[in-house]
Amino acid sequence: MTAQLSLGIAAAAGHELARRVAPAAEAAGFHGLWVNDTPGQDALAVLAAAAAVTERLVLATGVLPVDRRTPDEIAAEASGLPAGRLVLGIGSGQVRTGAVELVTDAATALRRRTGARVVVGALGPRMRRAGATASDGLLLSWLTPDVAAEQAAQAHAIAPSAHVALYVRTAADAAGVAPLDEEAARYAGYPAYAANFARLGLDVADTVIRPADLGGRIAAYRAGVDEVVLRAITPTGSAEDHLRFIDAVARATA
Repeated sequence: MTAQLSLGIAAAAGHELARRVAPAAEAAGFHGLWVNDTPGQDALAVLAAAAAVTERLVLATGVLPVDRRTPDEIAAEASGLPAGRLVLGIGSGQVRTGAVELVTDAATALRRRTGARVVVGALGPRMRRAGATASDGLLLSWLTPDVAAEQAAQAHAIAPSAHVALYVRTAADAAGVAPLDEEAARYAGYPAYAANFARLGLDVADTVIRPADLGGRIAAYRAGVDEVVLRAITPTGSAEDHLRFIDAVARATA
């Protein structure tokens, strides 16, 4: 079965962009809208704007850091969103010691307190195992198609019903390549990601999608996981850029 295809944006893009982009993504057949929760921004608030102008689009966070937001706080804010369409992606944030236990406890609490599905953002094997057993699935990122497929298979071996989604930074036109390279270089400089790239023997440049092979790379990723989230990297970050991104992806995957 071919993986679902979703769109990813940053919370910093704001409510107005979400209100314009979400209906277009739904009309184009995207499965969901994932919103990065970034410092100073609120992914759940941006999803609320998207929820108001869509009917079927899955609404997901990628991811809420539970070192900054408690399960009670997340559940309270999420109560205003349609639970049947909501996926709460959570992660450890800046915590290093005890991160697996913190996320496991948060996932358990959120599954008790909300009707939303809960997935865990995971890099290393301990967090992936914890996410597969304590939540409804995993959100992976910065992987090649082969490694993503391998990690998805491992998760399914632990929990056959686990939903494995994968964030893939994607540029759909030539003007987006420079911002894509900047994004990749930034993440490669973060210690946790640098360590993960080294552990897996990956080059960050091999974990993104460029416009020259948009359709082929999307197909390669979709072959190995349950959901591919194309995190749109656009020239200016405008709503118009995102609408062009949606159109380019729709053409490439038709």
